[in-house]
Amino acid sequence: MRKPIRLLLGSGILATALLAGAVPAQAHAAPAVLSSGHVDVVDIEFEDGALELGVHDESVEPGVEHEPGDVVLLVKRAAKTTVPDNAAFNFLGAAGAPVWILPEIQAEKLLWPGLSTEEIESGALANDTVTLTAQKVTGPGRLAVYTEDAVGAPRILIDSGDGLPDAVSLATGTHQHANWAFQKAGVYRLKVRATATVAATGATVTSEPAVYTFVVQP
Repeated sequence: MRKPIRLLLGSGILATALLAGAVPAQAHAAPAVLSSGHVDVVDIEFEDGALELGVHDESVEPGVEHEPGDVVLLVKRAAKTTVPDNAAFNFLGAAGAPVWILPEIQAEKLLWPGLSTEEIESGALANDTVTLTAQKVTGPGRLAVYTEDAVGAPRILIDSGDGLPDAVSLATGTHQHANWAFQKAGVYRLKVRATATVAATGATVTSEPAVYTFVVQP
């Protein structure tokens, strides 16, 4: 008998298996476990007057659309590194401390997570802008999403360590990658919503909340 995804996650069976590096046979058909390749983790669409959040898996051809609750995003132990000896990165922890990072630049065999508004047509939303708000993070440590400029200085988009919510302004019709950093191994859940103003009516639209689950291997 196949168990529902949420039951597996809630009971810790799937999370424990992923953390250990193996998934039990009964869990294979439950969630889509995404662990490498290009995946738009937060894929924002505007259809029939409503904003919707999903996951667009481009690691396969053709790409596959998933509901956020039907996916586990695996951060492999190969993502483990250390916090740079640079005060600008103190938001990740103390210099030299372990940190797991899914990098902004694609790394072989690791998940390459993106933020996408590519399917939203120009002119549909006011100022061609949508706001993604990180409302809540649960997990064993801090979760941060940030980019780096040409000289390697970080620009923080989301940081659960200094309080939430955090709002990220995204241009429509675009695609963006960032560094996703996790302070400790374990299971993280990130709750987000998208908000925008409809250009034609001036009405504010807000998506239903979506929860994304990451499992970080030790």
